[in-house]
Amino acid sequence: MTQPAIQRWAVKLEYDGRGLVGWQRQTSGQSVQALLENAAFHLAGGRPVSSITAGRTDSGVHALAQVAHLDFPADVRFSSYSVREGLSYHLKPHAVVVLDAAPVSLDWSARFSATWRSYRYRILNRRTRPALAEGHVWHIKSPLDEHRMQQAANLLLGLHDFTSFRAVACQANSPIRTLDQLDITREGDEVVVFAKARSFLHHQVRNMVGTLAKVGTGAWEVERVANALAARDRSAAGPTAPPDGLYLTGVGYEPDPFMPTSTPSTP
Repeated sequence: MTQPAIQRWAVKLEYDGRGLVGWQRQTSGQSVQALLENAAFHLAGGRPVSSITAGRTDSGVHALAQVAHLDFPADVRFSSYSVREGLSYHLKPHAVVVLDAAPVSLDWSARFSATWRSYRYRILNRRTRPALAEGHVWHIKSPLDEHRMQQAANLLLGLHDFTSFRAVACQANSPIRTLDQLDITREGDEVVVFAKARSFLHHQVRNMVGTLAKVGTGAWEVERVANALAARDRSAAGPTAPPDGLYLTGVGYEPDPFMPTSTPSTP
């Protein structure tokens, strides 16, 4: 029987999106994909390694638990420890680290095997600008009513045509998505938006946040969000929130390849 030419590894990543052009490799600028594949290149002894991600984050967007898979040459021996530590070493000095690594079958895909994705959006809601959180929050000076924002968010839950909330350049075949969760909470000076769905359209979370912020400041009535959704027209919804406050917080799989086993990997 012919042995496979590659071995596939799932990796979980954390990164600071500042100074990066996003996940996808670009003709100019530093991308997470290019950094990860370069680190894998060194780990594979100077041989190219391709990657696929669970979701492409935009320039300036952060990740707490991004997932990708890497196809290494089959003749290199690895452990979860050596993949995690080796990649993280070669990712220095960039603010990108590998939190976990696990071997997966060749029919497993970081993108197509995912059952859900979750995002958090942080809004700093106070008069003074951020000092420590600069580049990691959206600063809104006007008071936000998180209760009104939640009322508006509830109108977006479920199965809908989200044309009004996707980027004009979105390449998805269909604007139909099911939004499972959209929670608005206040944590001191921060208003936090948490969104969860099987998949999202390009800019969907940032466009929903920009719209909900209009409701929070009182510029929009709650019902206007329902009208914007029904319009199926991007111009009917609110502005696109900046990338600074957006974090990819998790990607779900069944089974989860990163679940600990009774025999942990050793170096």
